Amino acid sequence: MRRRSRAGPGAGCGHTAKENRPTQDRFHCVTCGHHAHADILAATNVLRAWLVRRNANPA
Repeated sequence: MRRRSRAGPGAGCGHTAKENRPTQDRFHCVTCGHHAHADILAATNVLRAWLVRRNANPA
């Protein structure tokens, strides 16, 4: 599984870097400045991935 904890959400720039996670519970993109709580960001990424899969495999 690809590590997403250092990448921003779809609304952000998508830049991936270790520096984007200054602490375990914070996300702050060094490129575009987007910031969020890491758990909220993770939940958003999981939801987006699920929606993409659901839409790719219609029932």
